Amino acid sequence: MTSSRRKGKAMNLSQQRILLTGAGGGIGRLLGSELLARGASLCRLVRQGDDALAAEDIPVGFGSRNLTLACDITRPERRGAAVRAVERAWGGVDILINLAGVLDFGNFQECDPGMLHQLLQVNVEAPMQLSRAVLPGMLERGHGRIVNVGSTFGSIGFPLFAAYSASKFALRGYSQALRRELAGSGVGVTYVAPRAVNTPLNPPVVHAMAAQGMMHMDEAGPVALAIARAIEKERGEVYLGFPESLFARINGLLPGLVDLALRRQLPSLQGYANSHKLARD
Repeated sequence: MTSSRRKGKAMNLSQQRILLTGAGGGIGRLLGSELLARGASLCRLVRQGDDALAAEDIPVGFGSRNLTLACDITRPERRGAAVRAVERAWGGVDILINLAGVLDFGNFQECDPGMLHQLLQVNVEAPMQLSRAVLPGMLERGHGRIVNVGSTFGSIGFPLFAAYSASKFALRGYSQALRRELAGSGVGVTYVAPRAVNTPLNPPVVHAMAAQGMMHMDEAGPVALAIARAIEKERGEVYLGFPESLFARINGLLPGLVDLALRRQLPSLQGYANSHKLARD
């Protein structure tokens, strides 16, 4: 499937075959609707769902442009089966959107080792492995796009989000390095960094912090729309939300200033972390 993009024109998503992880989440459901409305052929990967099919059941030349597969992206065999299913159905993947994510909040020394392992699997390893699986086809066709959805916390190491921040820093670095590696190949890499989003990904304590003005929280709809537009415009990096997008840049130049600002917030953040721990225990 060839791209109709010309210089100065937006990508025509009606000619794109898209694989979307995290499609059952708050952003994922809305992003899927945005992509379908633009005419894309969309395969949504979800952990489970009444309308989800097994990858092995997808026939060659699947007739619908709207496909939902049950897939645990932390399992190599399930990732591989999902990619093969899309290849059987539509002949390949033009755009991979790595949206699925896991978040952990609290003192790092109290982080559950199992959660830490899962967080790195979902937020870092799965996007890299899925990219590696679809890249050969993209490179052979001479076009394609890898879209990694990160976080403002991938640019600002935020206290009490140490593991999550580390995973998103890794995803941002991977996106940047891969974009430079693929320059001139016809395959692009987009990294989108939202700030906090009002979805079930965030535990109640994070919503409480936002309600008290300790962080800004966007609704999922505008974020989904921004991701779709970033893909259409073939953007390299997009940071959503002000002033967080500015702070991300300041942190890169003058991290000491951000240290001072966050140090003032730390007692309040620690109080929320303690209440979150009591609620879990």
